[in-house]
Amino acid sequence: MTTAGTYTPSPGAAPLSRMIGAQAALETRMLLRNGEQLLLTVVIPALLLVLFGSVDIVDTGKGEAVDFLTPGVLALAVMSTAFTGQAIATGFERRYGVLKRLAASPLPRWGLMTAKTVSVLVTEALQVVLLTVIAFALGWSPHGDPAAVLLLLVLGTAAFSGLGLLMAGTLRAEATLAAANLVFLLLLVGGGVIVPMDKFPSGVQDVLGLLPISALSDGLRDVLQHGAGMPWGDLGILAVWAVVGLAAAGRFFRWE
Repeated sequence: MTTAGTYTPSPGAAPLSRMIGAQAALETRMLLRNGEQLLLTVVIPALLLVLFGSVDIVDTGKGEAVDFLTPGVLALAVMSTAFTGQAIATGFERRYGVLKRLAASPLPRWGLMTAKTVSVLVTEALQVVLLTVIAFALGWSPHGDPAAVLLLLVLGTAAFSGLGLLMAGTLRAEATLAAANLVFLLLLVGGGVIVPMDKFPSGVQDVLGLLPISALSDGLRDVLQHGAGMPWGDLGILAVWAVVGLAAAGRFFRWE
């Protein structure tokens, strides 16, 4: 015989870690089901690596083209997910009131941003695996310290995430869509991803070298192609962009 209260419901929010995990899984599924996002984050970097790694289109200097291109394409993959894709998706979520509704849920705002970050990291891990397999098939011979590569990728993700959230939280969704794609195209050409930085005039090189995409691609290239140690200069540039971007996003992000 049951006593009173045995089946009494106990309403309340789920544990915070479970809420963040569920939201991160949802964000990842939504991204992987979005054809435009997949084109931006997976198809374009993979095609660039295969095309420029197989056909001698751009003079990449001494050595195999794939050894020069792979670090740059890895940097491009980070930018496409953490900056371009996240900015566009978050911008339209803000426009349609999704962020406002989620902000009123038991999941705190910082928890929502944490879930988005986890989703970005999961997507980037899948990108790195895919691009690495393609690069090895093209004859890639990486060198260097994996810890340095991981640190570069993490700081690059933080830098681009801050900038992407700043753009999504301050501009209209349509403006974010146009601006994020324009920045993607400009940095693809001028960020040392495909075209070596020494192809630009010296004055332009000094300016481009301060961009996060340039620091990430050059740092990865120093480690993976040349076997260099910890690229402190590039890491410092990425750290500054990460701090400034995330601080500005936290200060100016509008949820409505």
